[in-house]
Amino acid sequence: MPCMKRALFPAAIILLLVAISCNNSTQTSDMIITNARIWTGNADQPFAEAMAVSGDTIVAIGSNREVMKHRSVSGTLIDLGGMFVVPGFIDTHVHLLQGGSNLASVQLRDASTPEEFIKRIREFAATQKPGTWILGGDWDGMGWESLPARSWIDSVTSDHPVFVSRLDGHMALANSLAMKIAGIDRKVKDVTGGTIERDARGELTGIFKDNAMDLISVKIPEQSAEEIDIALVAAMKYLASNGVTSVHALDAAAYADGLDRVRASGRQITRIYYLQTISRWADMKEQVERAGRGDRWLSTGGVKGFVDGSLGSHTAAFLEPYTDLPTDTGLFVNSEQDLYTWVSAADKAGLQVAIHAIGDRAINTLLNIYERVAAENGDRDRRFRIEHSQHIAPADIERYGKLKVIASMQPYHAIDDGRWAEEYIGPERAKTTYAFRSLLDSGATLAFGSDWFVAPATPLEGIYAAATRRTLDGMNPGGWIPEQKITVEEALKAYTINAAYASFEEDFKGTLEPGKLADFVVLDRDITAIDPVEIYDMKVQQTWVGGKKVFDRTEEQ
Repeated sequence: MPCMKRALFPAAIILLLVAISCNNSTQTSDMIITNARIWTGNADQPFAEAMAVSGDTIVAIGSNREVMKHRSVSGTLIDLGGMFVVPGFIDTHVHLLQGGSNLASVQLRDASTPEEFIKRIREFAATQKPGTWILGGDWDGMGWESLPARSWIDSVTSDHPVFVSRLDGHMALANSLAMKIAGIDRKVKDVTGGTIERDARGELTGIFKDNAMDLISVKIPEQSAEEIDIALVAAMKYLASNGVTSVHALDAAAYADGLDRVRASGRQITRIYYLQTISRWADMKEQVERAGRGDRWLSTGGVKGFVDGSLGSHTAAFLEPYTDLPTDTGLFVNSEQDLYTWVSAADKAGLQVAIHAIGDRAINTLLNIYERVAAENGDRDRRFRIEHSQHIAPADIERYGKLKVIASMQPYHAIDDGRWAEEYIGPERAKTTYAFRSLLDSGATLAFGSDWFVAPATPLEGIYAAATRRTLDGMNPGGWIPEQKITVEEALKAYTINAAYASFEEDFKGTLEPGKLADFVVLDRDITAIDPVEIYDMKVQQTWVGGKKVFDRTEEQ
């Protein structure tokens, strides 16, 4: 109601009422964070000392004195004693259910020898009921003389079918029991868009790559609703411990019922944007038309597809052959015609399109498709994404900015792959591998994520990787391809405001400013003021989602 004078009131009373009504515009808060150093992500107000929150929303941010004007009698005051605060990290590429499931499975990522690989599977199998499938694993295998084989593990898993994945998710090892259950023997035919490994005698080794993995995976029993819910809750707790408040779950349409159950039970602590398989774009169109795109906890409206495989599995598609395998240029998981048909139809339906492309041939093909579809379907705010964008032909880098294609990348992969990538593609192609600097300079939007379960969902390690490019083996202290480093602040933006932009959510999250969600992370140091090398040892102290604390390191100890 506007302020107005009432002729019947004495002048003094009128003035008092006007003062109370017109000056009581300062919104009170439920909670005030004070004595902090806050990186807001907002270019108009980069740093602040304090922040007031009402419900799940920020109502004020600025100096301690300014923000304390919003304090209410019943509100909570939290003095952070100078700790550093950033917007909640947004991971733009996760496999949420498998990540949560793998937390309880055999851990093979750091098994550095075949002997250790076998030992861990043997010990894990001994803890499982006979007949239980052993999955996950995330083995690496770099430096081994050969890929693992079923002969390594058959004797220690006679009661358990095994299908353990390489950490890139594009290759897996099956034991003989798993192959028997799947009805597979040496007579099995090759699969388009995949590889079935055979030894010199034509016998199956147990290694299946990309589309060939479906021969085994279709026989794996579906998880129960309870198992799915347990895995999703475990995944969210893990994410919160690493400061992740939102994720883009690119395969989650398959377990959307589980997400609904977790939310209904009050256990959802991570905001989720999920996508549908691109070949099923019509299902997503129907869902959006029927039920809308969701809300700030659970939203959708996009589709996800694949062009090629991965570098580590020699299935990423390149314009020229692999350096270490001159007869091979990788493979397309889907045909170019199918990809064009799906992208065009999904785009016409108003859906966002995000497609996995790793090798330079795959990226070039996808950019061509995106350019064609945009020209044919007309101008709109479509925000096409290329997931991974790892090995880009130099001439294609500037096309990201020109075509407004989002480079959805995972910087941890750079310091992992940097140990061995040049053996596969040579030093010249490596110059534009994980080309963070070149892409930013082209005007492209960088949105960062992890690809968890493939890599750990640890944004601090991702920022460290983008800013230092120091490989995990310690062999590149000055950075692997150092000219592609970016600044810490640029990496922070890729994990916050750019990541929110990548899901059309920048209006209500990604920065800390009035009117946006109170999703934030408390760190033990000012990440913008230290040597980027020190970021590797930093810790998340607290994680807050919608003004509620969902992780506190002191409570975990």
